[in-house]
Amino acid sequence: MAHNHHFHADSGTHLDHGQGNGHGHEISHLPELDRRSLLLGAGAVASLGLLSMLARPAAAHAATTGVTKLPGFDAFASSVKVMRSGKYYLVESSGLPSHNMMVGIKSWQQQVPNAQSYTGTRAWSIPATPVMSKAPMSAKNHFLRGAIALAVNGVPIFNALNNRGDDAYLSGELDNWGGHCGRADDYHYHVAPLHLQSIVGRTSPIAYALDGYPIYGTTEPDGSAVVGLDEFNGHFDKKKKYHYHGTSTYPYINGGFKGVVSEVEGQVSPQPSANPYRDGGEPLRGAVVTNFVQTGPTAYDLTYALNGGNYHVRYATSGNEMSVDYVDPQGAIRHEVYTRRNR
Repeated sequence: MAHNHHFHADSGTHLDHGQGNGHGHEISHLPELDRRSLLLGAGAVASLGLLSMLARPAAAHAATTGVTKLPGFDAFASSVKVMRSGKYYLVESSGLPSHNMMVGIKSWQQQVPNAQSYTGTRAWSIPATPVMSKAPMSAKNHFLRGAIALAVNGVPIFNALNNRGDDAYLSGELDNWGGHCGRADDYHYHVAPLHLQSIVGRTSPIAYALDGYPIYGTTEPDGSAVVGLDEFNGHFDKKKKYHYHGTSTYPYINGGFKGVVSEVEGQVSPQPSANPYRDGGEPLRGAVVTNFVQTGPTAYDLTYALNGGNYHVRYATSGNEMSVDYVDPQGAIRHEVYTRRNR
Protein backbone atom coordinates (compact mmCIF):
# COMPACT_ATOMS: atom_id res chain seq x y z
CA MET A 1 0.00 0.00 0.00
CA ALA A 2 1.31 3.44 -0.86
CA HIS A 3 2.39 5.58 2.07
CA ASN A 4 0.51 8.88 2.10
CA HIS A 5 1.90 12.07 3.63
CA HIS A 6 -0.21 14.93 4.89
CA PHE A 7 1.02 18.18 6.36
CA HIS A 8 -0.68 19.69 9.39
CA ALA A 9 -2.05 23.16 8.85
CA ASP A 10 -0.89 24.07 12.35
CA SER A 11 2.61 25.54 12.01
CA GLY A 12 3.57 24.14 15.40
CA THR A 13 3.36 20.52 14.29
CA HIS A 14 5.53 18.20 12.24
CA LEU A 15 5.16 15.86 9.32
CA ASP A 16 2.11 13.59 9.58
CA HIS A 17 3.03 10.11 8.35
CA GLY A 18 -0.39 8.61 8.88
CA GLN A 19 0.43 7.58 12.46
CA GLY A 20 -2.14 7.44 15.21
CA ASN A 21 -1.98 9.51 18.35
CA GLY A 22 1.52 9.04 19.74
CA HIS A 23 0.46 8.94 23.37
CA GLY A 24 -0.69 5.33 23.05
CA HIS A 25 2.17 4.02 20.94
CA GLU A 26 3.92 0.79 21.80
CA ILE A 27 7.65 0.79 22.42
CA SER A 28 9.56 -2.18 21.09
CA HIS A 29 12.42 -3.37 23.28
CA LEU A 30 15.67 -3.73 21.37
CA PRO A 31 18.29 -6.43 21.90
CA GLU A 32 20.12 -5.16 24.98
CA LEU A 33 23.58 -6.34 23.97
CA ASP A 34 23.53 -4.64 20.57
CA ARG A 35 22.53 -1.25 21.96
CA ARG A 36 24.99 -1.51 24.83
CA SER A 37 27.81 -2.34 22.42
CA LEU A 38 27.01 0.84 20.52
CA LEU A 39 27.14 2.91 23.69
CA LEU A 40 30.39 1.43 24.92
CA GLY A 41 31.97 1.89 21.50
CA ALA A 42 30.68 5.40 20.99
CA GLY A 43 34.03 6.97 21.81
CA ALA A 44 35.57 5.51 18.68
CA VAL A 45 32.56 6.39 16.56
CA ALA A 46 32.39 9.93 17.90
CA SER A 47 35.74 10.88 16.39
CA LEU A 48 34.26 10.22 12.95
CA GLY A 49 31.32 12.54 13.45
CA LEU A 50 32.63 15.63 15.22
CA LEU A 51 30.54 18.74 14.94
CA SER A 52 33.12 21.45 14.50
CA MET A 53 31.11 24.59 15.14
CA LEU A 54 29.18 24.86 18.39
CA ALA A 55 27.36 27.78 19.97
CA ARG A 56 29.58 29.33 22.64
CA PRO A 57 28.44 30.38 26.11
CA ALA A 58 27.61 34.02 26.70
CA ALA A 59 29.10 36.27 29.36
CA ALA A 60 29.80 34.86 32.80
CA HIS A 61 27.30 35.08 35.63
CA ALA A 62 27.50 38.55 37.20
CA ALA A 63 27.71 37.32 40.80
CA THR A 64 30.58 34.88 40.32
CA THR A 65 34.16 35.02 41.52
CA GLY A 66 35.50 34.27 38.03
CA VAL A 67 36.30 31.24 35.93
CA THR A 68 37.61 28.29 37.91
CA LYS A 69 38.62 24.69 37.30
CA LEU A 70 36.59 21.64 38.21
CA PRO A 71 38.05 18.20 37.35
CA GLY A 72 36.65 16.85 34.09
CA PHE A 73 35.23 20.12 32.80
CA ASP A 74 38.69 21.45 31.95
CA ALA A 75 38.86 19.02 29.00
CA PHE A 76 36.01 21.02 27.43
CA ALA A 77 37.12 24.52 28.43
CA SER A 78 36.60 25.86 24.89
CA SER A 79 32.83 25.24 25.05
CA VAL A 80 32.03 24.92 28.78
CA LYS A 81 32.68 27.59 31.41
CA VAL A 82 32.84 26.85 35.15
CA MET A 83 32.65 29.58 37.79
CA ARG A 84 32.39 29.67 41.57
CA SER A 85 29.62 31.62 43.25
CA GLY A 86 29.23 31.17 46.99
CA LYS A 87 28.29 27.57 47.77
CA TYR A 88 27.88 26.59 44.12
CA TYR A 89 29.78 25.97 40.95
CA LEU A 90 27.96 27.56 38.02
CA VAL A 91 28.38 25.84 34.67
CA GLU A 92 27.59 27.55 31.36
CA SER A 93 27.19 25.67 28.09
CA SER A 94 25.13 25.42 24.93
CA GLY A 95 23.99 21.92 25.87
CA LEU A 96 25.40 20.53 22.60
CA PRO A 97 28.26 18.00 22.58
CA SER A 98 31.21 17.92 20.18
CA HIS A 99 30.32 14.36 19.13
CA ASN A 100 27.62 13.55 16.59
CA MET A 101 24.03 13.08 17.73
CA MET A 102 20.71 11.37 16.98
CA VAL A 103 21.98 8.50 14.80
CA GLY A 104 20.65 5.14 15.99
CA ILE A 105 17.36 6.33 17.51
CA LYS A 106 14.60 3.80 16.80
CA SER A 107 11.82 5.40 18.82
CA TRP A 108 11.78 9.04 17.74
CA GLN A 109 9.45 11.90 18.65
CA GLN A 110 10.45 14.14 15.72
CA GLN A 111 12.68 16.37 17.86
CA VAL A 112 16.03 17.77 16.71
CA PRO A 113 18.93 19.26 18.72
CA ASN A 114 19.29 23.01 19.13
CA ALA A 115 21.71 25.04 21.23
CA GLN A 116 20.31 26.21 24.56
CA SER A 117 21.27 29.30 26.53
CA TYR A 118 22.50 27.72 29.76
CA THR A 119 24.28 30.94 30.72
CA GLY A 120 24.14 33.72 33.30
CA THR A 121 21.18 33.25 35.63
CA ARG A 122 20.30 30.13 33.58
CA ALA A 123 23.61 28.36 34.31
CA TRP A 124 23.66 24.91 35.91
CA SER A 125 24.23 24.88 39.69
CA ILE A 126 26.38 22.21 41.35
CA PRO A 127 26.93 22.31 45.13
CA ALA A 128 30.62 22.94 45.84
CA THR A 129 30.43 21.00 49.10
CA PRO A 130 27.91 18.13 48.86
CA VAL A 131 25.94 17.28 52.00
CA MET A 132 24.97 13.68 52.71
CA SER A 133 21.20 13.34 53.03
CA LYS A 134 19.52 11.72 56.02
CA ALA A 135 16.82 10.51 53.61
CA PRO A 136 18.35 9.70 50.19
CA MET A 137 15.86 9.76 47.31
CA SER A 138 15.62 7.09 44.61
CA ALA A 139 15.22 7.98 40.94
CA LYS A 140 12.83 5.05 40.50
CA ASN A 141 9.94 7.09 41.85
CA HIS A 142 11.33 10.62 41.87
CA PHE A 143 12.93 13.03 39.39
CA LEU A 144 11.17 11.74 36.26
CA ARG A 145 11.40 15.27 34.86
CA GLY A 146 14.47 17.37 34.19
CA ALA A 147 18.14 16.65 34.73
CA ILE A 148 19.71 14.71 37.59
CA ALA A 149 23.34 15.27 36.56
CA LEU A 150 25.52 17.31 34.23
CA ALA A 151 28.17 15.73 32.00
CA VAL A 152 31.55 17.44 31.91
CA ASN A 153 30.97 18.38 28.25
CA GLY A 154 28.04 20.55 29.37
CA VAL A 155 25.25 18.16 28.33
CA PRO A 156 22.49 17.54 30.92
CA ILE A 157 21.80 13.95 32.01
CA PHE A 158 18.21 12.94 32.75
CA ASN A 159 16.84 10.02 34.73
CA ALA A 160 17.43 6.65 33.04
CA LEU A 161 13.64 6.29 33.16
CA ASN A 162 11.68 8.54 30.83
CA ASN A 163 8.64 10.52 31.96
CA ARG A 164 6.49 7.40 31.51
CA GLY A 165 8.76 5.40 33.81
CA ASP A 166 10.24 3.28 30.98
CA ASP A 167 13.96 2.62 30.51
CA ALA A 168 14.76 5.08 27.70
CA TYR A 169 17.81 3.07 26.62
CA LEU A 170 16.05 -0.28 26.31
CA SER A 171 13.10 1.43 24.62
CA GLY A 172 15.27 2.46 21.66
CA GLU A 173 14.85 6.17 22.34
CA LEU A 174 18.57 6.96 22.57
CA ASP A 175 21.24 7.54 19.97
CA ASN A 176 24.63 5.83 19.79
CA TRP A 177 25.96 8.18 22.48
CA GLY A 178 23.12 7.68 24.95
CA GLY A 179 21.21 10.87 24.19
CA HIS A 180 18.18 12.29 22.43
CA CYS A 181 16.15 15.51 22.32
CA GLY A 182 13.34 16.58 24.59
CA ARG A 183 10.17 18.35 23.52
CA ALA A 184 12.01 21.69 23.51
CA ASP A 185 14.57 20.30 21.01
CA ASP A 186 17.03 20.15 23.91
CA TYR A 187 19.69 17.45 23.68
CA HIS A 188 20.42 15.41 26.81
CA TYR A 189 21.66 11.99 27.88
CA HIS A 190 19.65 9.35 29.74
CA VAL A 191 22.62 7.07 30.49
CA ALA A 192 26.19 7.66 31.57
CA PRO A 193 28.31 9.15 28.76
CA LEU A 194 30.96 6.47 29.25
CA HIS A 195 32.75 7.56 26.07
CA LEU A 196 33.91 10.70 27.91
CA GLN A 197 36.22 8.63 30.12
CA SER A 198 38.58 8.18 27.17
CA ILE A 199 38.78 11.99 26.90
CA VAL A 200 39.04 13.10 30.54
CA GLY A 201 40.96 10.05 31.79
CA ARG A 202 40.07 7.66 34.59
CA THR A 203 41.19 10.08 37.32
CA SER A 204 38.56 12.70 36.45
CA PRO A 205 34.76 12.50 36.68
CA ILE A 206 32.70 12.16 33.51
CA ALA A 207 29.81 14.02 35.16
CA TYR A 208 28.55 15.52 38.40
CA ALA A 209 25.23 14.66 40.00
CA LEU A 210 23.16 17.70 40.91
CA ASP A 211 23.72 16.93 44.59
CA GLY A 212 27.40 17.76 43.96
CA TYR A 213 28.94 14.29 44.13
CA PRO A 214 31.18 13.34 41.18
CA ILE A 215 30.38 10.52 38.76
CA TYR A 216 33.32 8.46 37.51
CA GLY A 217 33.46 5.99 34.64
CA THR A 218 33.75 2.21 34.68
CA THR A 219 36.90 2.10 36.83
CA GLU A 220 38.05 3.71 40.04
CA PRO A 221 40.33 6.74 39.66
CA ASP A 222 43.31 4.51 40.51
CA GLY A 223 42.35 2.06 37.75
CA SER A 224 41.03 -0.67 40.03
CA ALA A 225 37.75 -2.47 39.46
CA VAL A 226 34.51 -0.97 40.75
CA VAL A 227 32.92 -3.04 43.51
CA GLY A 228 30.24 -2.60 46.14
CA LEU A 229 27.95 -0.06 44.50
CA ASP A 230 24.78 0.82 46.40
CA GLU A 231 21.30 1.30 44.92
CA PHE A 232 22.30 4.79 43.80
CA ASN A 233 25.29 3.48 41.79
CA GLY A 234 27.71 4.96 44.31
CA HIS A 235 30.00 4.09 47.22
CA PHE A 236 32.65 5.51 49.53
CA ASP A 237 36.31 5.44 48.57
CA LYS A 238 39.21 4.58 50.86
CA LYS A 239 39.23 8.16 52.16
CA LYS A 240 35.53 7.88 53.08
CA LYS A 241 34.52 10.22 50.27
CA TYR A 242 31.37 9.36 48.35
CA HIS A 243 31.09 9.24 44.56
CA TYR A 244 28.93 7.65 41.87
CA HIS A 245 29.88 5.54 38.84
CA GLY A 246 28.53 5.25 35.33
CA THR A 247 27.64 1.69 34.35
CA SER A 248 26.37 -0.12 31.25
CA THR A 249 23.38 -1.53 33.14
CA TYR A 250 20.54 0.17 35.02
CA PRO A 251 20.63 2.69 36.64
CA TYR A 252 23.50 3.63 34.25
CA ILE A 253 24.12 6.89 36.11
CA ASN A 254 23.29 8.05 39.65
CA GLY A 255 20.15 6.14 40.57
CA GLY A 256 18.89 8.98 42.71
CA PHE A 257 20.65 11.19 45.23
CA LYS A 258 22.74 10.24 48.22
CA GLY A 259 23.21 13.96 48.80
CA VAL A 260 20.75 16.70 49.68
CA VAL A 261 18.64 18.07 46.82
CA SER A 262 15.30 19.82 46.55
CA GLU A 263 12.54 18.23 44.45
CA VAL A 264 9.90 20.55 43.00
CA GLU A 265 7.20 19.22 40.66
CA GLY A 266 9.13 16.03 39.98
CA GLN A 267 12.54 17.51 39.23
CA VAL A 268 15.62 18.84 40.98
CA SER A 269 15.31 22.53 41.78
CA PRO A 270 16.84 24.86 40.84
CA GLN A 271 17.77 23.99 37.27
CA PRO A 272 17.46 25.89 33.98
CA SER A 273 14.69 25.17 31.51
CA ALA A 274 15.10 24.80 27.76
CA ASN A 275 13.45 27.31 25.43
CA PRO A 276 11.64 25.74 22.45
CA TYR A 277 11.07 27.19 19.00
CA ARG A 278 8.13 24.89 18.20
CA ASP A 279 5.59 22.56 19.76
CA GLY A 280 6.77 19.12 20.82
CA GLY A 281 6.41 16.34 18.26
CA GLU A 282 4.58 13.03 18.48
CA PRO A 283 6.26 9.59 18.39
CA LEU A 284 6.78 8.47 14.79
CA ARG A 285 6.36 4.71 14.88
CA GLY A 286 8.77 2.83 12.61
CA ALA A 287 11.12 5.75 11.96
CA VAL A 288 14.87 5.23 12.43
CA VAL A 289 17.30 8.16 12.48
CA THR A 290 20.09 7.18 10.08
CA ASN A 291 22.19 10.32 9.65
CA PHE A 292 22.80 13.72 11.19
CA VAL A 293 25.22 16.28 9.77
CA GLN A 294 26.05 19.88 10.50
CA THR A 295 25.79 22.00 7.36
CA GLY A 296 26.60 25.41 8.83
CA PRO A 297 27.38 27.19 12.12
CA THR A 298 23.79 26.63 13.33
CA ALA A 299 22.41 24.51 10.48
CA TYR A 300 21.78 20.76 10.40
CA ASP A 301 20.32 17.97 8.28
CA LEU A 302 18.68 14.99 10.00
CA THR A 303 17.80 11.94 7.89
CA TYR A 304 15.36 9.27 8.97
CA ALA A 305 14.11 6.13 7.25
CA LEU A 306 10.45 5.16 7.25
CA ASN A 307 8.64 2.52 5.18
CA GLY A 308 11.51 2.25 2.71
CA GLY A 309 11.87 6.00 2.13
CA ASN A 310 14.37 8.58 3.38
CA TYR A 311 13.07 11.82 4.86
CA HIS A 312 15.00 14.93 5.86
CA VAL A 313 14.55 17.63 8.46
CA ARG A 314 16.83 20.46 7.33
CA TYR A 315 16.93 23.37 9.71
CA ALA A 316 18.88 26.41 10.82
CA THR A 317 18.57 28.87 13.67
CA SER A 318 19.31 32.59 13.69
CA GLY A 319 18.59 34.62 16.80
CA ASN A 320 15.07 33.78 17.91
CA GLU A 321 14.05 32.15 14.62
CA MET A 322 14.24 28.55 13.46
CA SER A 323 13.78 27.84 9.75
CA VAL A 324 12.88 24.25 8.83
CA ASP A 325 12.45 22.36 5.56
CA TYR A 326 10.60 19.06 5.96
CA VAL A 327 11.53 16.99 2.89
CA ASP A 328 9.78 13.77 1.85
CA PRO A 329 11.29 10.95 -0.29
CA GLN A 330 9.93 12.51 -3.50
CA GLY A 331 11.66 15.82 -2.74
CA ALA A 332 8.51 17.73 -1.79
CA ILE A 333 9.34 20.44 0.76
CA ARG A 334 7.24 22.04 3.46
CA HIS A 335 8.91 25.17 4.79
CA GLU A 336 8.18 26.49 8.28
CA VAL A 337 9.58 29.32 10.40
CA TYR A 338 9.23 29.22 14.19
CA THR A 339 9.89 31.86 16.85
CA ARG A 340 11.62 30.89 20.08
CA ARG A 341 9.58 31.08 23.26
CA ASN A 342 10.92 31.93 26.69
CA ARG A 343 9.69 29.91 29.64
